[in-house]
Amino acid sequence: MNQIKIVTDSSADLLSLSRVPYAVAPMKIITAAREFVDDATLNVPEQLAFFETYKGQSKSSCPNVSDWLEAFGDAERIICITITSGLSGSYNSACMAKEIYEADLADRRVFVLDSLSAGPELTLLVDQLETWILEGRPYEEICARLTAYADRLELCFMLKSLRNFANNGRVSPAVARITGLLGICIVGRASDEGTLEPTHKCRGESRALETLVEDMIAKGYAGGRVRVGHCRNEAAALKLRELITARYENATVFIHELRGLCSFYAEDGGVLVGFEKS
Repeated sequence: MNQIKIVTDSSADLLSLSRVPYAVAPMKIITAAREFVDDATLNVPEQLAFFETYKGQSKSSCPNVSDWLEAFGDAERIICITITSGLSGSYNSACMAKEIYEADLADRRVFVLDSLSAGPELTLLVDQLETWILEGRPYEEICARLTAYADRLELCFMLKSLRNFANNGRVSPAVARITGLLGICIVGRASDEGTLEPTHKCRGESRALETLVEDMIAKGYAGGRVRVGHCRNEAAALKLRELITARYENATVFIHELRGLCSFYAEDGGVLVGFEKS
């Protein structure tokens, strides 16, 4: 049986898996003063401290083809998941790496999925992939199941700053200026096209978290698995879990700290939520 390897870019917020082969193609955060590579060597608190005082332009950079090929290694069967193509060139770069890899090694196969999302939603995809691989399901079946499962996932967020999104042209400067004024938090979702879609301006974190849960339910959440990633705001993540389990006592809610790329965009206090729809 051909062993299956999972490969993602670093927007998945995972460094390793203990039970199945896994590798990461790192994203980068680039400024005129410093460059941060989102890999196992990254000191995330140091990166966050840098951006507290840095006033210049900054941008993110996706893995190049060589990065993806290095992550593929020499695996016979690969399932590759990328951050949304609506915000990054990572998917296109992975597809080019797939063509090269399969052309050079005729017996190898690479399946590339555009998550149309980021962060916790990718983590949910990897969690489910790991389960299917350990069950011994065939490669082709897993690829088909993964595509269907991705359609059942959604990403919502609560952000206290949109500065870095505005600097990258992801949202308008006018929307970014509102966030943080008088305690305004932005609640939103990843659109069907995989772009950032602010949906609410909430006064205060408590109201924003309540609105986020209401939006989850409106999008079809009914007690499935949830992944919550936070940027230096564990209290908000715990409060969100409390709000979810108050409505769905059997809900499974995992919490983790965001790493380089996701913390760069979520910024201090931000929360990203990936969840299963019914």
